[in-house]
Amino acid sequence: SSIPHPGPPLPPSLQCFIHPSPVRYPGPPHRRGQLKPCYLLNAASLLPVLALGVEEGDRVLDLCSAPGGKALAILQTADPALLCCNEMDPHRRDWLAKTLESFIPQSLSRTVTVSNQDGRIFGQSEAGMYDKVLLDAPCSNDRSWLFSGPGGEQRGAVRLRERARLPTLQTQLLRSALAAVRPGGVVVYSTCTLSRSENQEVVEAVLNTSPGVELQDLEEELALPLQEHFTFTPLGHTPSLGLLVVPQQGQTWGPMFLSRIKRIH
Repeated sequence: SSIPHPGPPLPPSLQCFIHPSPVRYPGPPHRRGQLKPCYLLNAASLLPVLALGVEEGDRVLDLCSAPGGKALAILQTADPALLCCNEMDPHRRDWLAKTLESFIPQSLSRTVTVSNQDGRIFGQSEAGMYDKVLLDAPCSNDRSWLFSGPGGEQRGAVRLRERARLPTLQTQLLRSALAAVRPGGVVVYSTCTLSRSENQEVVEAVLNTSPGVELQDLEEELALPLQEHFTFTPLGHTPSLGLLVVPQQGQTWGPMFLSRIKRIH
């Protein structure tokens, strides 16, 4: 059986359930033209969506959208005027399209668009066009190999080697996201890695080289209300460049790093 996720700060429209015990639960298969009853998502992946704070009528960009779980969660938090799901990689874009087809009813089909632009230059082509931008960036993905079966060590080693090149890509994507958001709008940057070079150092590099932007504190808004359900580390450090959820025994939520930046002008 499933139990409702705890209350605030979840929007009442976000229907979220957790299993009472840690189990592997099979996802429903994709069937063309049929809506699925549920989407399986690591609970920590909801935090960037909550941090984004989408409101009615917002124009929202999900810059690296595949496989699409966070886009679905965005649509449960509010009714945006537009949700643009961007994904450049053709294979992942097909995956994204199947996710959207499996969960989004025809009544919302005009609200959601799919784009295939290079995320690094998206901000140039659609400068200042969005109220909120979610950048769930490509990363070395500690989550997938921390909890994988046989062969996880080899996959983890490959991802560790990737960490040398990923921060450059992540920094370019974050600058593009900030260019795509209007003055007064916000960008949420997130990854599912523990790597400081892909998390805090990317945020710090962009803050130091991007005039007119401001880091926003998420501790009181998210970490403190949800600290009974997620393990955040560290809390109470000043200045904080973001929140990091670390998995715990029996509660494998995370890793998930998130940071919110507001564009002032």
